[in-house]
Amino acid sequence: MTATPTTRPAALFVGDHLALDFLNTRSTPSGVWTDWLCDGADLVDWLEQAGSIEADIAAKFRVEGDAAHELDSVAERARGLREWLRAFVQQHAGRELGAEVVGALAPLNRLLAQDDSYSQVEAGGGEGQDIDGWHRSILRKRRVQRWTTPEQLLQPLAEAISDLICHADFRRIRNCNGSDCALMFLDRTKAGGRRWCSMTTCGNRAKVAAHRARAAGTRS
Repeated sequence: MTATPTTRPAALFVGDHLALDFLNTRSTPSGVWTDWLCDGADLVDWLEQAGSIEADIAAKFRVEGDAAHELDSVAERARGLREWLRAFVQQHAGRELGAEVVGALAPLNRLLAQDDSYSQVEAGGGEGQDIDGWHRSILRKRRVQRWTTPEQLLQPLAEAISDLICHADFRRIRNCNGSDCALMFLDRTKAGGRRWCSMTTCGNRAKVAAHRARAAGTRS
């Protein structure tokens, strides 16, 4: 059984990394398989909720309704990218990545090569000041994305995946311990002991189940 767009819950952002939140756009909240990227409109909505595109960019692609079929095609590519990422993460989670994985990254590198962006120097806010002998500039360099075609919507996803692969500790990627939960997350806790996608959902359900088991044992 799969939840339809009209019955599915709100999108979940529990992965502690955008790439894992993207991976979690197909998962099993409450034991029901749900997809938050069924079509192009879903993709735009999710990217906006994730903070990957600004509201005006989301509005731009929503307004261009005549190209809905093209946007749906991009969403299909996003789902394919998601399943490639799922296979990669499932294969390598729990261990440190090495140079041997580079060959498997060809699909990601092809997508990154399609990027259409440029750098701009702009005011960064605040005032320039000297701190410990170093001057902090009021200027900053910012990367600006050209939103020319729906295909560009894949670039924030590719950048997030590349950041996960290059900068995250794959030994800290976990599956939620919930019995019916397929969500994954990056364990950023100091002790590395995170077990649940969320304590308010799977964590609480586990506590309730343990309490009932103890109560049943006491009565028997």
